[in-house]
Amino acid sequence: MQEHLYRWRNKQLREHVAVIDGKISPTIVLKDATFLNVYLKKWQTANIWIYEDRIVFVGEDMPRKMRNTEIVDCSGEYLVPGYVEPHSHPFQLYNPHSLAEYALKKGTTTLVNDNLMLLLLLKKKKAFSFIDSLQDTPASLFWWARFDSQSALREEEEFLDSEEVLDWLNHEAVIQGGELTNWPEILKEDDLSLYWMQETKRLRKSVEGHFPGASIRTLSKMKLLGADGDHESISAKELYLRLQLGYYAAIRHSSIRPDLRNILKELMDYDVKVWDYMLFTTDGATPSFYEEEGMIERCIEIAIKEGVPVEEAYAMASINAAKYFNLDHRLGSIAPGRTAHINFLSSKENPLPTSVMAKGKWIVRNGEAANDYMKPVDWPAYDFNPLKLDWEPNADDLHISMPFGMEMISDVLLKPYAVKTESNKNLLSRSNNEAYVLLMDKEGKWLTSTYIKGFTDSLGGLASSYSNTGDVILLGKKKSDIQLAFQRMKELGGGIVLAHKGEIIFELPLRLQGVMANLKMEDVIEKERELKKLLQEFGYTFGDPVYTLLFLSSTHLPYIRITPSGIVDVMKKEILFPSIMR
Repeated sequence: MQEHLYRWRNKQLREHVAVIDGKISPTIVLKDATFLNVYLKKWQTANIWIYEDRIVFVGEDMPRKMRNTEIVDCSGEYLVPGYVEPHSHPFQLYNPHSLAEYALKKGTTTLVNDNLMLLLLLKKKKAFSFIDSLQDTPASLFWWARFDSQSALREEEEFLDSEEVLDWLNHEAVIQGGELTNWPEILKEDDLSLYWMQETKRLRKSVEGHFPGASIRTLSKMKLLGADGDHESISAKELYLRLQLGYYAAIRHSSIRPDLRNILKELMDYDVKVWDYMLFTTDGATPSFYEEEGMIERCIEIAIKEGVPVEEAYAMASINAAKYFNLDHRLGSIAPGRTAHINFLSSKENPLPTSVMAKGKWIVRNGEAANDYMKPVDWPAYDFNPLKLDWEPNADDLHISMPFGMEMISDVLLKPYAVKTESNKNLLSRSNNEAYVLLMDKEGKWLTSTYIKGFTDSLGGLASSYSNTGDVILLGKKKSDIQLAFQRMKELGGGIVLAHKGEIIFELPLRLQGVMANLKMEDVIEKERELKKLLQEFGYTFGDPVYTLLFLSSTHLPYIRITPSGIVDVMKKEILFPSIMR
């Protein structure tokens, strides 16, 4: 791509002006284009000149010089800005590259990504080299800087020190701080995170909250401390409260929280006149959700059907997010100076593009995707290698003695329950839905173990290197099957493996540090669908087992978690039973 990392050089800027002066030919001219002016919220007709990756002119004139210029007749089409995903978690089995490749085909040309897995898996220098390399893709990929691990790590203070956070915040690809899953600590006494928030503000970058169920007092306090946005509304009442207090508020249509339709239905009772502070997000949905429900284009479709004015729906997917991140001078509109991210629609009411342009390159043209528009990643160059494990669980590790376990009350919520099962059994009874569960250090140094109720009533064993902390999850009703699943997962170099009655029945290799697949998105979708079907056959009654595995160790959700530090009471912030050294 021609955009040099995060800004255009002086030489390029002079060339852009020279196009208007008739000294240089534009690369592409979109002739007689009916486009949405997101500033006026009006459809207008103009000729749009593009030079390499940038829009240089929008108006009635045609260029004076058009040598080798591609002329595109846009009669009968409707052009809108490329869509923005403002809150992406690009490691839900897929990886940042494969997600961006998939998103582009559906018109989502900009993604703002969580950096958590980069913090866990890579040294800072490698992480920065990796995110810089992604600027050579047609997508605009940005990141946020975490202030906490979202779990209880054994060496939390070494995970994120101030130098590390500040270096991330100062990187040009990083455009916000947060999300603030540690907000209760910030409200009480976490002055270091508060300092990082203030540094984010000093850099004129956004601070993203994470305030589920927060009261007006809590939201007001966090606004005083510097929060700019929040994506945790689960009702129109909660959304309206955030808007009332001056927050930018993203509404989710995600595999765990598909709230968008109901929120918009309820929001109509509030007689909303201004939509400028609302965004859409899919909030890191699992792979098959994206095939079944789509990405940001699906959010726009739902919004239009629920009565949001058409022009406002497209603005929520583009310019609103650009303004939130202070990037509206580069993204979110079809106007001079903006990156040439443009979606071509067959009708105003159908947001799924027939053609997609990203950084001035055709990604989809008249329904046909271009070939090789994403250069492959040299994963080993950035230390994304298969997971190497030089240990294995033994009989002592699988001897679990715990007075209480974790009972699933949803895909991601766990409550404690009293355990009555004897832990010296190789096979737990099928008369209940209990299973053994262990979180083990990927280097084999420690483990935390207990029981989980509600995940399966019969599955022999599961091994997963996919977790919120990058450690290994072992789960199942039969210890020998758990060990078999682990052995196969180890051979694969990381992944998710199911074993039952002495046989491997499913495997998904995750060769990028044991967390992400080096596969096309379409292949990951099929494997995740197969995994979900199998687990449901073995008694999983909820909707999203991938998120269950991810969030077993996540301390931003109630009520009890299995973490590297031990079994944690989330509400009391107490370690009930510490992890043990092996």
